[in-house]
Amino acid sequence: MYLWLIPIFPLIGFLLNGLFGRRMSKPMINLFAIGSVALSFAWVVKTLLGLGSLDTKYVEHYFTWIQSGALEIGVDFAVDRLTAVMLMVVTGVGLLIHIYSIGYMSHEGGYYRFFSYLNLFMFFMLVLVLAQNFLLLFVGWEGVGLCSYLLIGFYFLERYATTAGNKAFIVNRIGDFGFSLAVFLIVKNFNTLDFTKVFDAAKGMPTEQGYGTLTIICLLLLVGAAGKSAQIPLYVWLPDAMAGPTPVSALIHAATMVTAGVYMTARSATLFMHAPIAMDWVAVIGLATAFLAATIGLVQNDIKKVFAYSTVSQLGYMFLGAGVGAFSAGVFHLMTHAFFKALLFLGAGSVIHALSGEQDLRQMGGLRKYTPITFVTLMCAGIAIAGIPPFAGFFSKDEILAAAYVRSPWMYWIGVVTAAMTAFYVFRALFMTFFGEYRGHQHPHESPYVMTLPLAVLALLSAGGGFINIPKWLDPIFPEKVEPANEMLMYISVAAGVVGIVLAYIMYVARPGLADSMAKSAGGLYNLLYNKYFVDEVYDAAVVEPLVKGSRTVLWKGVDTGLIDAIVNGVGARSRGIGRIFRLLQSGNIRSYAAWVVLGSIVLLLAIGFVGGPR
Repeated sequence: MYLWLIPIFPLIGFLLNGLFGRRMSKPMINLFAIGSVALSFAWVVKTLLGLGSLDTKYVEHYFTWIQSGALEIGVDFAVDRLTAVMLMVVTGVGLLIHIYSIGYMSHEGGYYRFFSYLNLFMFFMLVLVLAQNFLLLFVGWEGVGLCSYLLIGFYFLERYATTAGNKAFIVNRIGDFGFSLAVFLIVKNFNTLDFTKVFDAAKGMPTEQGYGTLTIICLLLLVGAAGKSAQIPLYVWLPDAMAGPTPVSALIHAATMVTAGVYMTARSATLFMHAPIAMDWVAVIGLATAFLAATIGLVQNDIKKVFAYSTVSQLGYMFLGAGVGAFSAGVFHLMTHAFFKALLFLGAGSVIHALSGEQDLRQMGGLRKYTPITFVTLMCAGIAIAGIPPFAGFFSKDEILAAAYVRSPWMYWIGVVTAAMTAFYVFRALFMTFFGEYRGHQHPHESPYVMTLPLAVLALLSAGGGFINIPKWLDPIFPEKVEPANEMLMYISVAAGVVGIVLAYIMYVARPGLADSMAKSAGGLYNLLYNKYFVDEVYDAAVVEPLVKGSRTVLWKGVDTGLIDAIVNGVGARSRGIGRIFRLLQSGNIRSYAAWVVLGSIVLLLAIGFVGGPR
């Protein structure tokens, strides 16, 4: 099936635009950038149609990468039902975002550079998804981290962008360190990194009740997933990542890269099912992240920041699903989230484009009459994320909540409260953007068709994507069934979404002054949420500043200057001192040389006489 062609097409687009884009016209750049992703999407469709039902995994081996004793690691690509879902999401949604970027980036500098980075990101993400072993997956994992750094810091002349890029890169390295330790442990205990061999061996192992080998491996994998998918305590990089262009937010931080942690956890389901303690950690961290991020999103005024915290929260939902054993529900939500969250970000980009760069919700209002297509499509995304049937978010969210209730009712109720907050802050943003009187100073205008067409396609997917029965499709991979909860729980979760929408309407449309008065009366609580619980400040005080000061005082002044430089400079000083003594012998004065010769001869004669004299 030539699976290698799927990632190679975007890699070729990256090389062509990266090497020659500076001298090419924009239409030619578009041809290589969008054409390469379109070819990749087409080859995915052809491959999946050719493979049929995918009842068994299809594997292609290309060459042996590492050979050490019995350990053999190959460059192998594979496709199963989970891979098929991810391939369609990455290439399909990625293609729409590439097309949208033609309009959004049309007046930006570094046009060719932007598209070359996007193509490189697609290459690494597809390698991550197609990999048949942990090490090759880690290559794609690190590659998307690099591309995220490049794209977040795309506006490299702006300090805020470079700072955000550095923050994303460093925080992800913390998670990746945990992932790499897990890979070493897998090699040590299984003597292979091949997924099939590792998981087949794990199936024969007993379920661990304590912190055994599998549990430690899964906890280390969770550290990696928490970094890449922005979970507590490593979530702090993603909101700042909004410093990059809006299509970057849609592609990397909504539809693809941040879901890599969820994908890796689902891929390793066999290991996690044998480590219930690790599963509990996944569920608790996911639920806590979902709730915490939702509370912060309630009061943010930057439209992209609102949706960024929404992404963190929805990723928490996916981890909750995986943690309670509903892996298929988590992957289902991954897919539907890719539709409506990419739409939210691209819609936000359309609003920003309409307002010539304005992102503050307080400077918007009444835009539905200026940007009708953006308004309708964003409302579809809002209804989907609020979990209102029959839109896509309803199906996947309820699958997760039902599984959470079976595991523990308190998880379900926290999830319901989180769902209500999600509906509230998303519609708060939509109502502040599109309703009331226009409060800004720009001249709003609808985006070009190259931007609105992808919005329309994503709106259709957000509305109808839930009817794609992903949990049933994934049954052969995740055979564990979760008993369905009663219908009343579904009604409660839908009602929570409706309540959130109604409250947002009352506070920001029917009685627009009510929100400000409530914020003033909340006082300290409002400031706490607005300042994101001061987590960044705590990290700066507890981690960043001590490291900087310690590095400056101990490593630089103490070790580098005080020890290493002192040794090197001391050797140099002693050499110079000895050199001064011997320099006296090289004065250039002939009389001096003659005197030294006579003196040397006398010393030599005296020495001979002393040695050879009478005994």
